[in-house]
Amino acid sequence: MNAHDRGRSPRFQGQLMKRSRCLPLLALALSALACAALPARAGAELEIECFSNDLDAKIRGCTALLERGNLTPDERASLYANRALALSMKSWYAEAIKDYDRSLALQPNAPIPLNNRAWAYFRWGKPANGQSDVEKSIELDPASGASYDTRAHIRQALGNPPGALADYQLAMRFGGERMVKMYQCGLTDHGLYKGPQDGIINPELDQALEKCSADKTCDPLPANEECRIGTS
Repeated sequence: MNAHDRGRSPRFQGQLMKRSRCLPLLALALSALACAALPARAGAELEIECFSNDLDAKIRGCTALLERGNLTPDERASLYANRALALSMKSWYAEAIKDYDRSLALQPNAPIPLNNRAWAYFRWGKPANGQSDVEKSIELDPASGASYDTRAHIRQALGNPPGALADYQLAMRFGGERMVKMYQCGLTDHGLYKGPQDGIINPELDQALEKCSADKTCDPLPANEECRIGTS
């Protein structure tokens, strides 16, 4: 995904969170999330906690692993990013940003943490702060539907409807059927779309996205957990 959290996950983060045992994802996000690498020497129980779906356990487990001290820079970066994701999903954005900062200091060209930090800034009400992160994320991974979704949300929040619409369309192109279904579901909730929720782009969906992009209060992603699960 991008992650996104509004009561659910922050970025269907087909990325750290995006779809695997890391998190159910939106999620975005979006695009989408590949699990962070498990520290090879970590205790099994702590690994399970750190990469569980329970946010408190995730924070507790990742923290314990980080306190071990016998980790490689890549392992530390992965754990900071995973803990940041959990913090962001609990809406603890200031703490999440600090962990993303730590992770990216170790792996500055990691597209998923970059996208997720941008999403955290957006959810924190500071969309402009995430602009450079999401731009770099897209530069590093130009096929990430989640990152285009994040940039679309940021552009929409900053008053750029054409740019937001273009990115929502790219998010569907690269995010595929799942992303399309999520938009169909979310826009149905807003009363802007009455067509099928079949994961297929159609003119009515394009028109609904155009209307939503022009309204800073409109989010094309679904706010309803059941609706989101239905897109799995």
